[in-house]
Order: sequence, then structure tokens, then C-alpha cells
Amino acid sequence: MLEEIAIENLGVIRAARVPLADGLTVITGETGAGKTMVLTGLGLLMGGKADPAAVRPGADGAVVEGRLRVAAHPAVVARVDEAGGEVDDDGTVVVLRTVAAAGRSRAHLGGRGVPQAVLAEIADELVTVHGQADQLRLRTAAKQREALDSFAGPDHQDDLDAYRAAWSERAGLLAEIDDLTARAAERAREAELLRLGLAEVERVDPQPGEDAELTALVGRLGNAEQLRVAAQEAHDAVAGDDVETAGSAVEAVERARRALEAAASDDPTLGAHATRLAEAGYLLADVATELSSYVNDLQADPAGLETAHARLAELTTLTRSYGETIDDVLRWASDAGLRLLDLDDGGERLAGMRERTAELDAELAGAAERLTTGRRKAAEALSDAVTQELSGLAMKGARLVVDVAPADEPGPWGADQVAFLLEPHPGAPARPLGKGASGGELSRVMLAVEVALATSRVELGSAAGSTSGRAAAPLPTFVFDEVDAGVGGRAAVEVGRRLAVLARSTQVVVVTHLAQVAAFADSHLVVTKSTPDGEADGDSEDGAGVTVTGVREVTDDDRVRELARMLSGQEESATARQHAVELLASSTVGR
Repeated sequence: MLEEIAIENLGVIRAARVPLADGLTVITGETGAGKTMVLTGLGLLMGGKADPAAVRPGADGAVVEGRLRVAAHPAVVARVDEAGGEVDDDGTVVVLRTVAAAGRSRAHLGGRGVPQAVLAEIADELVTVHGQADQLRLRTAAKQREALDSFAGPDHQDDLDAYRAAWSERAGLLAEIDDLTARAAERAREAELLRLGLAEVERVDPQPGEDAELTALVGRLGNAEQLRVAAQEAHDAVAGDDVETAGSAVEAVERARRALEAAASDDPTLGAHATRLAEAGYLLADVATELSSYVNDLQADPAGLETAHARLAELTTLTRSYGETIDDVLRWASDAGLRLLDLDDGGERLAGMRERTAELDAELAGAAERLTTGRRKAAEALSDAVTQELSGLAMKGARLVVDVAPADEPGPWGADQVAFLLEPHPGAPARPLGKGASGGELSRVMLAVEVALATSRVELGSAAGSTSGRAAAPLPTFVFDEVDAGVGGRAAVEVGRRLAVLARSTQVVVVTHLAQVAAFADSHLVVTKSTPDGEADGDSEDGAGVTVTGVREVTDDDRVRELARMLSGQEESATARQHAVELLASSTVGR
């Protein structure tokens, strides 16, 4: 809902703050006082087109700021967050619109600059304006179908949810079937390449780490003589009779150990060194033994070298195609096997999906039939309810026709197309809403429709009570302009009464010139105008003489005075004041 609107330098409004309460708020004022500018400001907040000509003469620009309560609208909260704005802790968000006299405008949502279109998206969820120059909430066939479905009740909504779930599943299956069918040849080629690759790996039969082992073997066999010479020299130096070193390393270490042990009695430190030399001697002896074994085992093996080269070549062929190492090749083979199973299963999967699609087709046909039955029943009830409302709104003989016809093709909503048509009088052809009706008549038709929908919503909610698992979406704020155009007397009272009924379940803002309507308000705002320096209204169009408009809430005697002014043009007339008091008293009966 809207909590308040602040306007600066828009038209005749220099500065005004418009508080908007729950229930029914009426805005009244003399002709030309600036009521239209209040609606213009609201339109700017809701993403309407900015007109530089609306900026107050002499001002650099106009500013309109509004605070919206959005906590009950999760989709709106998500959109604010997506746009980078912030919702305040109390569940409200600030919307700001600036219009420069030079023609540039800016929009801000929750403290963040946003495109004008974002405000329009928010408005679609939060506010509906009914007026001659404004779009209708139910302007499209889709919106009319949604309204009828809501009117049909929770059981119908459950059927619609089930239909949509089945439709969504069917759409997903059809997309996957199309993908499988379109890529059949590609999948077959992929499967064939995988089979060839797996067959090659299976033929070679590589073992984990085999490429590294073969590389080491080839290096050893290819350099056998050099390795033998190096090992023999090392062996001779450690344990053999090396003439150049005059003995082996083992013997030299042993001589050093014995020398230290002989002197250890004079200094224990030398004994510790002797022990370490003994350990070194044991280690050298082991190395000498292993080197001797290595030299004996190392022999030139041309055949073995050739075999190793051939095997390594086979493995290299695999690593060029399927991985840098044999371990990588083995991992590829494992993944390829799983992928091949998936590709080979495509035929069975396709058959299963087609079978499930056929089941869903049958389910959808039955669900669509139930939806059509529910819509036709609801259409008749809604038509009667709105027609009854129209009779009390000075449109006796007019009838709303809710037409439910087969759609060109089924969709996620079912197999029906819904149209709201107005039959202005018996025998006249029914025409779409918005055609063949004046602005005032159209506003009254929409009031009748909204009252019928809201009344049904309240009745269904009361009947369901706490047992209902479905939370009804909150209704938007309704703004009516010219709803009372062309009516008066008893019809005007009925307009006010129906606005009050609608306001029981949502916020309603009405711009009116009829006291019979204003008397039903929960909050009454008056737009007043004046000119500085004591000039008469409209005496000057620039400088200090520009007309100034303000907005104030009236209660008690001030409200009686305003209603009297609306009734007779004479706010101090005793007769008009008495009539105003009677209107206020009668408007409370039954509320």
C-alpha cells in the first residue's frame, strides 16, 4: 500500500505532503485546485512518462517522493533487491522521481537509481489506476483470465496449479525429446568414437605407472655399458683393490676406527668418533655388496631393449590421444565407459519419455476440462455479481458478459480464452471493455468488477478459515478517477458505498467531486489553492503571484464544511451543513 506522497514544484503544487491511510481515502477540492497534480505525482512514482511542462513555473525541477509498504509482496521485495535498492526494516521502500525543467528525469528505488521501467514493474504489482486516460488492471485477456480464476475459488486454483505442474513437466520432456532426436546422429558419432578409443585402450592394456617404469628400463638398457663401468669403479673404490687409492674405502675406514679406539682410553671423545666410523664401515660394506650384485646383474640385452621401445611406443600412442600419462589414459577410459552407457541408453530413455508424455497428455486433457467447467461456472457467477453492482451504479440494464471460449491452442493456463465484455443495454452487442463506454462509465464498470472480485475473495477467505493452505495474494491499491462522472443523487451514494466495500479488503484512493462519495471516506484530504500577496486565484502566472496548492486532512467540523461546499458551493450554508451531517451519518450505517 501507499503510505504517503510528498510533492514539490509540480504544477500548482509548491510543496505538499499527502498521507494515505488504510481503507478509503478521498481527495476533494475546487475545480482547478490541483487534484490532477496529485494523480500526476502518483503516476510519476509508478513509472509514468515525465512531462517537463508539468514543472512549476520558475522552478528548476519537480520532485515526487513516495513510501510504499511492500512486505506483503515478496515478488516486489525481490525486484527491489535485484535492482540494488533496500527495503527498510519496517517493510517499506522509498520511491523518488525527479523531473527537470530542461526535460531530464531520474528515478530512484530504495536509495538506488533505476530505469523508469523498473518503477512500472513495481506498479503492476502494487497500484491500479482506473480512469479515462489510464490503463485498466484487467486490460488484457491474460489478466481477465487470472481474475476469473481467482474468483472461481481455492479448489479451482488447486486444479490450475496441478495443470501447470503437469504442463511444466510435459514441456521439459518435450524439450529433452527434441534435443535427443535432433542430436541423434551427433550422439551416434560420439558413441562410435568412444568405442574405438576404448577398444584401442583395451588392446594395449596399459597398467598404472607402466609408462614411467618403461622409460626407466629403456634408459638403463640403452646405457648398460656406461652404467656397468660406473658401478664397477664405485665398487672398487669402496671395497676393491684400487691401486690409485691404495686400498678400499672400507679398509681405510677400518684403519681410522682402530686408531681412534687405541687412543680412546686417554680421551672418551675419540671413542665416540670411533663408534660412528664403525657404523660408516657397515654402510660402506653394504653398498659394496649391492654394487657387486648390480654389476653382475647388468648385462647388455638388445632384445629386451627393443621390446621395451616397442611397448613404450604403444603407450605413447595412447597418451597422445587420451592423456598426458597412462594414469590419465586410464581415467579417460573410465569416464568414456560411463558416457558410452549413457549414450547407448538414449533409445530406452527416449521411449520412456515419450510414454510419460502420453500419460501427461491424458492428464492435461482431463485437467483442462475441469478448468473449463470451473471457469464457465465462475463466469456466470461473476457476470451476475457485476451486473447487480452496475444496476446500483446508474447503469441499469448494462450487463458484464464473461466469455469463456476455446483457445486457439492450449497453454500453461489451460485450453480457454477469457474475455470481459460489456453489454450497455439489453439487445446491444457485447463489446470489449474500454470500447463504447465513456470514461466515467468505464470507471464504474471497473469499480463493479473490482468490488465483486474483492467481495468474493473475502467470502472465500472466511469460508476457508484456518484450514486453507493457500494464502491469497494481497490486492493492489486502487486509485479511481472520474468514477462518479455523470452520476448524482442515489447513484452517487451507491458509488460511495461500493468504494467503501472494496476498501474493506484493500487500500482505495478516490478523486471525487461528489459529497455523496466523499462521505464514505475513512480519510478525507482536501486540495486547496491560494496565491501569495493576497491576489485572487489565478491573477498572476509568474513570480510571486503563481497559484499555490496545498493538501490537508479534514475531520469533524472541517469535514462537514468541505462536504457542505461540495453540496452547494456554500460551506457556511446551514442547510448544506445539515445535509452534510446527514450524509456522514447515513454513510456509517451498516459499515
